[in-house]
Amino acid sequence: MEDTGQAQEKAKEKAQEVTDQAKGRLREQVDQRSTQAGEQLSSAADDVRSVAEQFRTQGKDTPARYAEQAAEKAEKVGQRLQHASGDELLRDVEDFARKNPWAVAAGGLVLGLAASRMLKASSTQRYRSSMQNGGSTNGHTRTLAAEPMPSGASTSGGQFAAGEHAVGERGAALSTEPRA
Repeated sequence: MEDTGQAQEKAKEKAQEVTDQAKGRLREQVDQRSTQAGEQLSSAADDVRSVAEQFRTQGKDTPARYAEQAAEKAEKVGQRLQHASGDELLRDVEDFARKNPWAVAAGGLVLGLAASRMLKASSTQRYRSSMQNGGSTNGHTRTLAAEPMPSGASTSGGQFAAGEHAVGERGAALSTEPRA
């Protein structure tokens, strides 16, 4: 029985060690990425300041003032990202999430919707690509029910190999090839 207890203790220690290593890698990645993002944001702030200066030379003071304000805010955020540690940034994100759970939920919803749209678009592209490459890549036949059909066409489940044609109810040739 004592061996089982020792094995469990060793497993717990190993799990804690792996968890600590993962946290360390996460902190390191956050440090690295935030520094890069901060540098890019500071560079963008300089570009916005140039635009503000161009506005001023054109006599457009109001847009110049807005551009300068945006540049100042971007510069502050950029410096924060460059100089803050990964732990500080993660703590900031956690604090924001605790104070604004609905904002985090809404952000998650938006990201989920965006991801589903991207997946849907890419699946359509993969389908079209597979049809252009001869349909079924493993030599199996497909059923008509799995293919997009013209309206009014029979989808009674007849099977055709890729490229074969059949005659539909109105005498029109049906094909398993995609329509243009």
